[in-house]
Amino acid sequence: MNNGQAFIERALPELSKLAPELAGITRFQRIFSLALPFSFSAAYFLFATLRWWPLAVLSLIALSFVTYGSISHDLVHRNLGLRRFVNDLFLSLIELLALRSGHAYRAAHLHHHARFPNDDDIEGAASGMSLLRTLFEGMIFQPKIWYWAVRRARHRRPLIWLEGCSCIFFIGLSLMLYSITPIFLVYVVLMIMGSWIIPLITSYIPHDPRGENALLQTRLYRGKIISIIALEHTYHLEHHLYPAVPHHNWPKLAKKLDPFFKSAGLKPIKIWF
Repeated sequence: MNNGQAFIERALPELSKLAPELAGITRFQRIFSLALPFSFSAAYFLFATLRWWPLAVLSLIALSFVTYGSISHDLVHRNLGLRRFVNDLFLSLIELLALRSGHAYRAAHLHHHARFPNDDDIEGAASGMSLLRTLFEGMIFQPKIWYWAVRRARHRRPLIWLEGCSCIFFIGLSLMLYSITPIFLVYVVLMIMGSWIIPLITSYIPHDPRGENALLQTRLYRGKIISIIALEHTYHLEHHLYPAVPHHNWPKLAKKLDPFFKSAGLKPIKIWF
């Protein structure tokens, strides 16, 4: 048994012993998180109506960032302390803002946690691709996981179908309204293009499928430069080890785990400092 595997089995404590408080967030954090995607979407339409296009585009960049990588991600794991129905409703609505199926995302992402780095992990597949192939994968990724989820789903299949059809409806509606205003079509195009980097950011960069164990199959990132660039969203290894921790508490979780990573001989990746 290698050092990393021994570390996982013997030294890594359960979250209830490590820091149980990290599984919860405040009421303000919950409300703010749920309101943020709708606020960015509304900001786009306000700025676009005023023809302040740089701010409109920045609003959609922010919307893309806070959905798939953090807020929608927490809803996938049900980490925000919401009732199941409310959680799943927000997952659908928030991902539809980005023209994606929230429940297809959930199916693919939870399968990724269970199966990476196996060949049937559709979300983590880009980690074994070339950079060029990963960039192409981004262009087909959302339809690909939606089709995959529809084929595998049981009781959630009607909902995944509905989410997919809603995306198509919004795209069609934006085309119909183009002669009146380009605002809706620009929104659709920018959100679709924003999803193209998902396999690069969530699979290719953080993972190494050639690693011998769970500690080596997901890269460890540290440093101020990386944290600033990624806005404190570089804790992918920590997330794989403790998926019940919401993104708000990832930096605190990382500090708790640093001694364990050091004892396992992991060397973090940094950019300068």
